[in-house]
Amino acid sequence: MKTTIKLTPVDIESRKGLDFASGDVVRVWNKIKEADGKTRLQAFEGMVLARKHGTEIGATFTIRKVASGVGVERVFPLYSVMIDKIELVRHAKTRRSKLYYVRDKALRDVRRKLKKDVKVVKKGSTTTTEAVVEETVEEGTI
Repeated sequence: MKTTIKLTPVDIESRKGLDFASGDVVRVWNKIKEADGKTRLQAFEGMVLARKHGTEIGATFTIRKVASGVGVERVFPLYSVMIDKIELVRHAKTRRSKLYYVRDKALRDVRRKLKKDVKVVKKGSTTTTEAVVEETVEEGTI
C-alpha cells in the first residue's frame, strides 16, 4: 500500500510541464491578500526575460512589462503557492536564454525618440531647441 503525502497545494507536475521560455509573453495570475482578509487575483503580463534553475523546487522566472512608461520587473518562484495560474499569451523564438539586454535596448529606444522629437529653431542670431510634442495613440488602447 502506497501513501502519498501532499506538502503543497501546488500541482507540481502541471507546473513542470509549462512550456514557456525567454521571449514569450505570459500572464501570471497572482493571489493578493486584501486588508479585510479576502484574497483577489491580479494579472501581471509581460515578456519572460529569464528562467532559472530549470524545473527544480527553487526554479524562478523573471517577467518585464512597461507600465505607464516605466519598466517593471518581477521575479516569480515557479512553484509559489501565491500564483494561481500561468497563461502563455504569445510564443517567441529567441536565440538567447537570458534577455537582460532588453533593459538597455528600451532605454536606447526612448533616448532615440527624444532626440527625434527635438527641433532646432533659429531666431535671429540665437539658436534654441524646442521639443516637438506629438500625441500618439497606441494600438489596442482605444
